[in-house]
Amino acid sequence: MKSLLKFLHNYKKESVLAPLFKLLEASFELFVPLVISKIIDVAIPSGNHSMIIKMGLILIGLALVGMVAAITAQFFAAKAATGFSSELREAVFSHIQTFDFTVIDKIGTSTLITRMTSDINQLQNGVNMVLRLFLRSPIVVFGAMIMAFTIDVKSALVFVVAIPLLAVVVFGIMLITMPLYKRVQGNLDKVLGHTRENLTGVRVIRAFRLEKKEFKDFEFDNRVLTKAQTSVARFSSLSSPLTYVIVNAAIIALIYIGGVKVNIGDLTQGQVVAIVNYMSQILVELVKFADLIVLITKAVACGDRVEAVLKTENADAALAVGGKNAGSQNHDETAGKVSDSNLPDDYIRFDHVSLKYADAGDETLTDMTFSVKKGETIGIIGGTGSGKTSLVNMIPGFYKATKGQVFLEGKPLDEYDDSELVSRVGMVPQKAVLFKGTVKSNLLWGNENATDDQLWKALDIAQATEVVKGKEGELDAVVEQSGKNFSGGQKQRLTIARALVGDPEILILDDSASALDYATDAALRKALAGIKDTTVFIVSQRASSIRNADKIIVLDDGAIAGIGTNEELLETCEVYREIYFSQYEN
Repeated sequence: MKSLLKFLHNYKKESVLAPLFKLLEASFELFVPLVISKIIDVAIPSGNHSMIIKMGLILIGLALVGMVAAITAQFFAAKAATGFSSELREAVFSHIQTFDFTVIDKIGTSTLITRMTSDINQLQNGVNMVLRLFLRSPIVVFGAMIMAFTIDVKSALVFVVAIPLLAVVVFGIMLITMPLYKRVQGNLDKVLGHTRENLTGVRVIRAFRLEKKEFKDFEFDNRVLTKAQTSVARFSSLSSPLTYVIVNAAIIALIYIGGVKVNIGDLTQGQVVAIVNYMSQILVELVKFADLIVLITKAVACGDRVEAVLKTENADAALAVGGKNAGSQNHDETAGKVSDSNLPDDYIRFDHVSLKYADAGDETLTDMTFSVKKGETIGIIGGTGSGKTSLVNMIPGFYKATKGQVFLEGKPLDEYDDSELVSRVGMVPQKAVLFKGTVKSNLLWGNENATDDQLWKALDIAQATEVVKGKEGELDAVVEQSGKNFSGGQKQRLTIARALVGDPEILILDDSASALDYATDAALRKALAGIKDTTVFIVSQRASSIRNADKIIVLDDGAIAGIGTNEELLETCEVYREIYFSQYEN
């Protein structure tokens, strides 16, 4: 939590001025009982109307100055809190962008969303209220006690007993509720995850008529969250009544002691009223402080969760699946085994590479060893769950090898800067994703400086020219959120075009033509074959999509079952023959 305070660095002035103005407000408030005491003891008994008016004007003046100080403090506190949350949210978002897929899979998308929204909002509220009340409340409490001592020591001893009791209640509740609030936020992650899954998969749910089942599952998660919130609320709700009981008991004691002292002439009525007012001020401030402690408890719990994201590095995932240096150590052990394949014309080389997802039981990929020459077209095929997507996701560094090494131009991927590596790779994932905007704004993701001619060239290769020209505005045609105003095949072609706009050295098509008809798929492959010096990886379930590739890699249950051309594999690889002849007549 402490490390998050650096995001207040640019708001030092506001962070100092906000509590200072609150202290100014509190100082004026402490003089109010003394003025009232003066009115009761001097002005009223003597019938001095001018003094009453004068004291009344002083009270109004104190109120006005206090109000101005309070508004100014609120302004500075709000500015600091919103600036803090803005910078923190930006830092968290930027840090998440550096995560490889292993870390994202391990933490979970719904948790990351909760921590960037709900948790940071709680932190913003916490910072705001701390700047306004964290110093004000103690100053009023101890200031009121000191002022009471200036009036009467014996009566003020009630404060000495009451304040420690109140501190025990407030901080005791804080210690109990802090871990409970962490549990609440964890349950909120689950509810958010379930909600996100249902909203994105609503068509599938309705197609199978499972709305009732999903509602029951959501209701269960919601009940768990409600139970956790109720549990923490029970403890938090004790704060105000216990505070009221202690303070009101203290007021009763003060009235009793004050009454006795007034009778014997040791205190005046005005002094008793002043002491009771000071105790009432303490009551109000401690109720506020109790609420503040609850808010701080929530904020600290949320801050720990946000801090955990900022402290998470990609190395943590490697550590979780075999040690920080597992990959490099294994490379040292296995480098000699593949020295013959380390030829000068090797462009990409997998050197006994294995991949194991964080917290997974078994390896997803095992002992991947092959090399690729620059400009080759590589087909990757295999059954569902054989590891095709995992394999190609290692090339741009989305997943790190847990054993072995991946080389690009003879240099390990780990030695490349992430931005340099990604800039050389054009990736078209399985799920075609478009972003709200226009066709042009989506294509410019590939290269923000691309000209219209370059965009049309990429669209032509991707067989998407007809799609765009058929839309009103063409390149300026509107793309709705997630590209829902385009069909599946249209989105796939546009995402391929987006990757081509960047003129990548390596183009990865991860089953990205599955929604295309055979004629369009064939035209796309023919157009891609005409691109010079680009190494193309085509992941597909269709044998027709990869049969003409320079090299085909056949995967079976995370291992290489065969490597070669279509003709070679038909002769030597049983797995490939089964796939091929299941799609073509023998």
